[in-house]
Amino acid sequence: MNFTSSHYYSVVKKMSSLVGQWPYQDSKTKLICLSLVTLSTFSIIIPQIAQFVVCDGDLQCIFQTLAALILTIVTLVKLYTCYFNQYKMKVLIDRLFVEWKELKTPEEQEIMKRYAENCRRYSLGYSLYMFTSVFLFVCMSLIPPLLDIVLPLNESRPVLPAHPGYYFVDEEEYFIYIFLHALVAWEIAVIGVVAHDCMLLTYIEHVCSILALVGFRFEQLMYKRNDAVKALHSHVHVNDTYRKRIAFSVCTHRKALKFAQLIEDTFSLTLAIQVALNTILISMTLLQITQRNASVFIVVRYVVYVLSQLIHLFCLSFEGQKLIDHSLQTRDKIYNSLWYETPTKSQKMLLFVMEKALHPIFLSACKIYIFSMENFSMVVQTSMSYFTVLASLE
Repeated sequence: MNFTSSHYYSVVKKMSSLVGQWPYQDSKTKLICLSLVTLSTFSIIIPQIAQFVVCDGDLQCIFQTLAALILTIVTLVKLYTCYFNQYKMKVLIDRLFVEWKELKTPEEQEIMKRYAENCRRYSLGYSLYMFTSVFLFVCMSLIPPLLDIVLPLNESRPVLPAHPGYYFVDEEEYFIYIFLHALVAWEIAVIGVVAHDCMLLTYIEHVCSILALVGFRFEQLMYKRNDAVKALHSHVHVNDTYRKRIAFSVCTHRKALKFAQLIEDTFSLTLAIQVALNTILISMTLLQITQRNASVFIVVRYVVYVLSQLIHLFCLSFEGQKLIDHSLQTRDKIYNSLWYETPTKSQKMLLFVMEKALHPIFLSACKIYIFSMENFSMVVQTSMSYFTVLASLE
């Protein structure tokens, strides 16, 4: 199977290639793509920084601008995570390719295909939602001018900025240029976010697929016992057969552990930064929604914004929970197999595997925060607490 042209991973490959994060691109193409996304992101950051000066101590203005600035910082963090870990990214992708070549039966191929299809489905859905959210967020600024044409009032409705930022010109006169810049720059910048997240989700799904293969092989351990006995007519040879099967499954399990550890080493630090910033970001976005003088357009805009943040964190937490569940299921599948029909020495080998499976594999942020559904609810609660504190400051 040719991984680079695989139907299942084509979305991840295209997104990563657009931002210069695909390890097999030539250096010149990587640099051009990375520079384009970086310049687009900085073209957003500069007006945001200028907006802080214009705010002149207004807390509402500062919080609104800071909520947008944090997102651009997260974008740069995600963008350069993969770029500065090119070697590790290449190793991860190479291991994806190797696992496909080591499949033994059609049933194992179906397991891998099922998880690979999940990767493609998640990547398509996540990408579509993120790009649509950015489009809706920016295009909300078009509604007041359109209403002035369709349902005119005695005076023009206030201009709604395309995003929090100061462009050193009259916003009403140059509105269309500011709008086009914000729309194009944000859509380009969000490619870096999507590429990073889709790549991470793909790696986690692959670890889950390996663990599913391990569980399947242990479940099938005794199914061919009678055939083996008839063919070999030797108790010693039967024992060797079981030991080889168990050893092969144990080797695959160790590969899953190493793959998960490599993911942890690559993404742990940046995930810690993202969780910290996302917690603050959700709080500030909720603050914009509850402003007394906020128009309905601003409320709708920031509802879309906070939903995107929650979905982003939910996807990471869901995959983290999935990784934990799959690692623990290995133990259960061994226990539910016909282990009692295996030779005594083989049973002892299975005990070692079960003992190893007692410790779940997880995705963490610097070993401080573990991505799971329980911790997802904790982050939301913490964000609500920060939001309450910020609301009391105004």
